[in-house]
Amino acid sequence: MNTMTNISSAKFAIGDLVHHQRFDYRGVIADVDATFQSTEEWYDTVARSRPPKDKPWYHVLVDGAVHSTYVAEQNLEADTSTDPINHPMLAQIFSHFEGGQYFRRGWAN
Repeated sequence: MNTMTNISSAKFAIGDLVHHQRFDYRGVIADVDATFQSTEEWYDTVARSRPPKDKPWYHVLVDGAVHSTYVAEQNLEADTSTDPINHPMLAQIFSHFEGGQYFRRGWAN
């Protein structure tokens, strides 16, 4: 993951809860890329809706799963639930959950 902390055009921030509109899953933003940062092969195989590469993309820890996903901003919306998610990597990235948001380890809140 490419950690970027100052992406002014991004709709979501690290620690935000999101919902994937097309695949109906919840998750938490673990990292943000200002633009698409994966390979052309991955894009051609996985990104079937052909979302824009010049907009933000997010690394999302998926609720109730052990994997993360790489998602274009256009496919995400804010999650209306304030319930925490369940993912084995949460403790490695985030220090705590409060008020419907996760707080990254080592960052002041």
